[in-house]
Amino acid sequence: MDDATPIAAADTTLPEVGSPDPAALPPEELERLTDAMIASLKTVYDPEIPVDIYELGLIYKVDVSDDRDVVVDMTLTAPGCPVAGDMPGWVQDAIERIEGVRACVVNLVFEPPWDPSRMSDEAKLQLNMF
Repeated sequence: MDDATPIAAADTTLPEVGSPDPAALPPEELERLTDAMIASLKTVYDPEIPVDIYELGLIYKVDVSDDRDVVVDMTLTAPGCPVAGDMPGWVQDAIERIEGVRACVVNLVFEPPWDPSRMSDEAKLQLNMF
């Protein structure tokens, strides 16, 4: 007589190709977070330039994980910017104030280097650069 307990078969069902990942952020939530992040980034200013960092083109990349952790790659108008040590913290604080964001990490990058062509038309207009 065999007292061994049968091993249950593993669940090998896979989601259909093209079906949404149930752990992924729903598109409408990602859109809400995106709008909120843009609005928050527009509250952060380079103190030497009367234009927000979003319109200046200092934000290179924003990644949002399914867990609502945010990673921002940003630059400065010049590597020797006097607020280089402070501005990433300002950006982190602005993003972390958004409802639903768990945490934010800001990476300061200098490749590619910033140049005025990265500015929005709105920023160019504000700075009389047309």
